[in-house]
Amino acid sequence: MFQAEFWVAVAFVLLMGVFGYFGVHRTILQALDTRRDRIKKELDDARRLKEEAVKLVAEYRARRASAEREAQEIITSAKAEAERIAAEAKTKMEEFVARRTKTAESKIAQAESQAIADVRAAAAEAAVTAASSIMTQSVKGSVADGLIAKGIQDVRSKLN
Repeated sequence: MFQAEFWVAVAFVLLMGVFGYFGVHRTILQALDTRRDRIKKELDDARRLKEEAVKLVAEYRARRASAEREAQEIITSAKAEAERIAAEAKTKMEEFVARRTKTAESKIAQAESQAIADVRAAAAEAAVTAASSIMTQSVKGSVADGLIAKGIQDVRSKLN
């Protein structure tokens, strides 16, 4: 057994000597350095990408917060505008109703005064006709004609 181990050791030393002579160790070191540089570059890229992602997340969160504030401001201003418009509409409606009521009241008052004037005129005409009829039956002659004319003028001037 000792011999097998001895020959394995000799073969290993010879193999290492051949590797050293042909520069295999430099190739292995160069491959390891290349791999180390590539891994380092990948780690740097990953770190840079992570930092960019963190910045983007922060930026999008800020944008979202800003958009939410803006949306809340828009909602608040829209509610205020709606309340203002509703108040204006209510005021305008009240003014419209007041104007219509006033117009109706003035038309009613005008109709009442016209009706009163018509009744007075009709009463005056009736009184003149009645007075004329009574006077013509009770008073005769030229005195009657003068009294009738004077009475008619008096009644007309007082009633109108």
